[in-house]
Amino acid sequence: MPMTEAPLQSAEDLERRLFEIGATRYHNLHPFHAMLHGGKLNRGQVQAWALNRYYYQSSIPLKDAIVVSRFRDRAIRVEWRHRIEDHDGSEGSEGGIERWLQLTDGLGLDRAYVESTAGLLPATRFAVDAYLNFVGTKTPLEAIASSLTELFAPTLHEERIAGMLEHYDFIDPSIMTYFQRRLEQAPRDANFALDYVKSHARTPEERQAVCDALTFKTNVLWVQLDALYHAYVSGFPPPGAFVPEEGR
Repeated sequence: MPMTEAPLQSAEDLERRLFEIGATRYHNLHPFHAMLHGGKLNRGQVQAWALNRYYYQSSIPLKDAIVVSRFRDRAIRVEWRHRIEDHDGSEGSEGGIERWLQLTDGLGLDRAYVESTAGLLPATRFAVDAYLNFVGTKTPLEAIASSLTELFAPTLHEERIAGMLEHYDFIDPSIMTYFQRRLEQAPRDANFALDYVKSHARTPEERQAVCDALTFKTNVLWVQLDALYHAYVSGFPPPGAFVPEEGR
């Protein structure tokens, strides 16, 4: 039988457990990422990754709008809503979704096709939609906790920028601005969320719920890479999914 983890008795216990989850379950450990960052994918496989990841990126402001709607506390809403603008953009700011579309443009994908999500893997849609459902149906504390994967994102973005620019002659620095911008945004967002769960999870049960929310989110990210690997590395894309051009 698996060992039962000790109850989390303090905010320090919680923070330590959260970083343990990140160290063992974050999707930087997935073999698809090792291939992506190490130059082991062809152009069509990179296209498939960017196309599928668009659905996740374009759903983030929907997720954040749901989180905002869960709080009567105006201060929390004010703090959280900048995330929506970070991705949707605002007057004078293109936003993360537009920067992601610049990536897919640069990879040679038709923008209308990407935005339509017609070529999406079913597992991508199911995973992202499950994330939206999670933040809408779980407690507000768990909704915020599910965003804590941002604690681990900057290191992944740094690896991605360096690895993809080094290994792919079809990647230009100008289309990597999404990741460069998130190097600044993610730590700010993650620090707020971490401080929030540490101060608002006051019982061992609430602290465990926070950890479970982060575990759920790591699963959401991991299963998307499982699907990409099965479809585009193992070679079994499901009916209707994007099929890269031969030989890319």
